[in-house]
Amino acid sequence: MTADAPAVPDPLTPVDENWQRGLAIVAHPDDLEFGAAAAVARWTRQGKEIIYALLTSGEAGIDGMDPAEAGPLREAEQRESAAIVGVPRVDFLGLPDGVLEYGVELRRVLSRVIRTHRPEIVITNNFRDSWDTAGDALNMSDHIVTGRAVLDAARDAGNRWVFREQVDEGLPPWNGVREVWAAGSPRSKHAADTTETFQLGVRSLEAHAAYLRGLGSGDFDPEEFLEGFSRQTGTRLGVRHAASFEVFRLGLF
Repeated sequence: MTADAPAVPDPLTPVDENWQRGLAIVAHPDDLEFGAAAAVARWTRQGKEIIYALLTSGEAGIDGMDPAEAGPLREAEQRESAAIVGVPRVDFLGLPDGVLEYGVELRRVLSRVIRTHRPEIVITNNFRDSWDTAGDALNMSDHIVTGRAVLDAARDAGNRWVFREQVDEGLPPWNGVREVWAAGSPRSKHAADTTETFQLGVRSLEAHAAYLRGLGSGDFDPEEFLEGFSRQTGTRLGVRHAASFEVFRLGLF
């Protein structure tokens, strides 16, 4: 290899698919569809149960549409999108789009969601400061806040002395979350093969039609966008298409 030869990305390891119940928690409608939805389709095809929980309704996401109109529209698009990849239930938590704040109260909300649904795997979005290793493609606050709170709430949910009022109300602790997976992280070392479900992922993103119309010049191509990332990730996994995840293991201590 010469000194100026491009670096070869490290290979990725397949995620552990020995689980049955998953819970995906993200900030906005469309967050899962920008890469992870094709993996969700793979898992629901395997017979796994996955539920979506969205902190907001994405009501601040369409510049030319008042939030009062955008919120219900984006909820409807998200439900259609989820159904395409085999997810029958989408819960909207009703928090304000664009101004999510990390803290105890958000952890409390998410702990309740995790204790209610009792997942083995929790899926969220990349919550690193950027989407790339160089740090040029900056992430946004809602994504960063959500992912950090999800990771902490997954531990909170298993501790009966944290948010004790939930336990007193009859919602028992849940320490069954084995791992939290952050989709699209620049620090991903794992991935899921989405070769067979890539087109379902494309269709799930296309379902966000009103949102996509407001992107840039209005000529956004969902398939072209998703293919660029999924092929790069697939090469690192040794398949045609893949979705990457940064894996956080719980219960180490």
